[in-house]
Amino acid sequence: MLRSNLARRITTTVAGAVATVLVASFVIFAGLTTAPGDPVAQILGAKATDEARASMRVKLGLDDPLLERYWHWLAGALKGDLGTSLTTRQDVSSLIEPRLLTTFLLVVMASVLIVTVGISLGVLGGVSERGRSVVTTLTGLGIAVPGFVAANILIGVFAVKLGWFPTFGSGDGLGDSIWHLTLPSIALSIGYGAYVTQLTSAAVAEEAEKEYVTTAHGRGVPSRVILRHHTLRNAALPVLTASGLSVAGLVAGTVVVEQIFAVDGIGALLIRSITSKDYPVVTAVSMIIVMAFVVATTVIDLVQVALDPRERAKAA
Repeated sequence: MLRSNLARRITTTVAGAVATVLVASFVIFAGLTTAPGDPVAQILGAKATDEARASMRVKLGLDDPLLERYWHWLAGALKGDLGTSLTTRQDVSSLIEPRLLTTFLLVVMASVLIVTVGISLGVLGGVSERGRSVVTTLTGLGIAVPGFVAANILIGVFAVKLGWFPTFGSGDGLGDSIWHLTLPSIALSIGYGAYVTQLTSAAVAEEAEKEYVTTAHGRGVPSRVILRHHTLRNAALPVLTASGLSVAGLVAGTVVVEQIFAVDGIGALLIRSITSKDYPVVTAVSMIIVMAFVVATTVIDLVQVALDPRERAKAA
């Protein structure tokens, strides 16, 4: 019975994620259709005749009913066909694929920083009264400083003044790419890392003050054993949730960071495509961001069901 209910909970969660993606795809598609600006004017220029513009609109299918265009797009997307760029006339997939790897590497590097530094500082702030004030100050600064401000500070200090890192570009090859993406990943991780640090510190401090921890200390159990086997284990669920939500938001955060550091990823591609009214590319990149967030939050939900007895009880 329990397995059946858990399976039903998992199926419901996955079905909800799929429904969310479908609804988001229609909202994005319809929103771009009604957005101000004419992609035909971007393609043909301001001097094009009305006849040429009308012919191009028919050729691109822009005069077809909204639901018909959305259905054609959705059917193609499910087959891996994301359409054709209005400005470059290239397949959208061919524009996204080489840039997706760059963004993926940037997100991975930022995720490692968020998880390792954020959780480490959070644990320090949760168990050490001396370190708590320092961690609180750093967390406040990390949350208060916008990403674009942090990015410009990093460029000014470590790229321009010290010359340790390049100021722009994605690099060529894995090693060179990691070198180029170090500053962007730091800038991207600061705000999210501060959020993880704050929640980790609060969760660890709350567990450290509970009666079972005090009792363990009274029995002479070493502090490291208590921290590892009791405090951290019981604080793990909110920490994992905070880390997962932070990682989920990274893909959207790359839009600003890639633009500042001139990193040729999907975030920078999205900005250029919005400027040129290249709706097929905007739709595809926006859906990648939505799907990354939905997948991450769905995984978090399933992990909570697996780890939290209260969630398993609800499923039962």
